Amino acid sequence: MVTTNYLKTTLLLGLLTGLIVLCGGYFGGGSGATLALVFAAVLNLGSYWFSDKIVLAMYRAKPVGPEEAPRLHAITDRLVAHAGLPKPKLYVLPDPSPNAFATGRNPSHAAIAATTGILEAMNDEELEGVIAHELGHIKNRDILISSIAATIAGAITWLATMARWGAMFGGYGGRDSRDDRGGVLGLLFMAILAPIAAMIIQMAISRSREYAADAAGAQIAGNPYGLARALEKLGHLSKRIPMDATPATSHLFIVNPLSGKALSSLFSTHPPLEERIRRLLGR
Repeated sequence: MVTTNYLKTTLLLGLLTGLIVLCGGYFGGGSGATLALVFAAVLNLGSYWFSDKIVLAMYRAKPVGPEEAPRLHAITDRLVAHAGLPKPKLYVLPDPSPNAFATGRNPSHAAIAATTGILEAMNDEELEGVIAHELGHIKNRDILISSIAATIAGAITWLATMARWGAMFGGYGGRDSRDDRGGVLGLLFMAILAPIAAMIIQMAISRSREYAADAAGAQIAGNPYGLARALEKLGHLSKRIPMDATPATSHLFIVNPLSGKALSSLFSTHPPLEERIRRLLGR
């Protein structure tokens, strides 16, 4: 599992680097491809070392100590002792929508973030199942690849947005260069293709990891029932109380924060909750 995730991380970085270089070459020829390669190298290094901090900052996550969140810390302390894992840093997101995610480079540099909504909605056994699921991600060492995917996909989406604006105001470069590359329609095509390609890569990585984290979480918690009930409750509450999340980071969360949004549902990075519960309970 660990070796597979490292290979997937390398593949992800390689594919998204290639995508950035292709976009740079399309917009700026040889010099554009060179600049894009430098940008990709900086982005990859930054993603490896700072992706967790970037994601936490995006959602205004605040670190909490045992005095501020005694229940969260007590549950986490019990679970990490049973799992034999270092205790991750704990954060709270000021959001009423119930959700949670894990991020970081490895088990020694990991963090778990929970929304205020999930802390209020879950009883102790259900919250234990949620935290155990996130510890499952940490134990499986797939938090690095998910954090890097969020950071790079967000950067590609931003570049694509810039390309859309460029197309609206006449494209890049001179008239001849625009004609050679297909003009405004070509720019729009690249602007649409880049974020879709990034999300397809996310989908290929994310679905199986949720099943694996569910299984690991049930083992860490000692039974699957708390997590199964939490997933069932999250399925109802997340639709009633939507979360203002970005598509580039949606795969991080325990349940899809974009559920119910027509376009985003086409790019869901999570398997169906019913199937996750069925597998957890062995039905």
